[in-house]
Amino acid sequence: MSIGNHALIERIRAEIKTRGSISFARFMQQTLYHPEHGYYSSGRCAIGHRGDYFTNVSVGPIFGQLLAAQFAEIWERLGKTGNFVLVEQGAHHGEFAHDVLESARKRWPDFFAAVRYRIIEPFPVLQARQLQALAGFEDKIEWRNSIDALEPFSGVHFSNELLDAMPVHLIVSQCGRELGAPMECTWLEKFVTLNGDMFGFVDQPIADQTLRDHLQKSPAQLAGYQTDINLGALDWIDNLSRKLDRGYVLTIDYGYPRDEFFAPHRSKGTLQVRAQHRLLQAPFDEIGHADITAHVEWTSIAERAEACGFEVKGFTDQHHFITGIVSDLVARDALSEDVDPKAKRALQTLLHPEMLGRSFQILALAKNVDAVVPLAGLKFAREPDTVLGLGRVAS
Repeated sequence: MSIGNHALIERIRAEIKTRGSISFARFMQQTLYHPEHGYYSSGRCAIGHRGDYFTNVSVGPIFGQLLAAQFAEIWERLGKTGNFVLVEQGAHHGEFAHDVLESARKRWPDFFAAVRYRIIEPFPVLQARQLQALAGFEDKIEWRNSIDALEPFSGVHFSNELLDAMPVHLIVSQCGRELGAPMECTWLEKFVTLNGDMFGFVDQPIADQTLRDHLQKSPAQLAGYQTDINLGALDWIDNLSRKLDRGYVLTIDYGYPRDEFFAPHRSKGTLQVRAQHRLLQAPFDEIGHADITAHVEWTSIAERAEACGFEVKGFTDQHHFITGIVSDLVARDALSEDVDPKAKRALQTLLHPEMLGRSFQILALAKNVDAVVPLAGLKFAREPDTVLGLGRVAS
């Protein structure tokens, strides 16, 4: 028997019994986002030392304070507009939004006056927790259930560990040959099925044409090579491009450029299942009680962004991104010398290559922005086309 949320497990079993095997993307969608029982949507997700995983916001308010400085710079780049919309998606319990707004109020009052904060949050339990965390900023905050419900805006769309939690398709390479013919390999999709009452995988031909088309850019692999494909992130870029009139998209997550994502040694894919800081063996462990994520394949997202009218302004790791912001604050004499030891330790955690500094990358996209000088967080970044391999298909 599977351990986890019994009601959710029974719902998934019933769907498979009725419809037949389901894609892993569908299974992951239900596991994480079922309106009543999903790991995120139910509010069960716990972040921090006492939770299931650790992220940038967990280190304390300094992460939001540093990003507030970057947002203020963007506001200046856009002409100090009086209606600067800051959209956050994947806001969890609202700590980041609070840290950004509190820092802006104290250090950049003109910027704070111009900010209109929008949180994309479809789940009521999380909206309620965000409202509680943002007490005192009610006049600054509005919620939207989706990007589709968001009005066209100028400003910034920000996300931290959003893309890695989008449902992915699992695929596997199968190779064979007819007598006397060369070896041929093709991709199959791993579907979730039932073996009695137990969940398991079955490999099937890929019927989804969008997935088939996307895999044309993926390198051929030897038999048994498994990986994961996030089509939702591409739809996300499409939707966002229709809403951002002018400004930036900053998304922070962990992943690899395409060539590294599909490296031969990464033959088991990037899927992770985690609960209470433990890596679980399979996605069928602790269903509804565990987080399921996959690394981001950044090149495809950047390519789709360019096709939608965005310009890739930068791609770098968090160490270099935050170093750029801090150096800009120092140059402008805007960084307090009286930093308490706790804040210094938090900054070291964000920066250190063996902690979070190299774990996360930042992709920066811009639309209708005429800027030659890079943002502070991007001034130490390498040329993104080279790092991401844009303009060429992996081989």
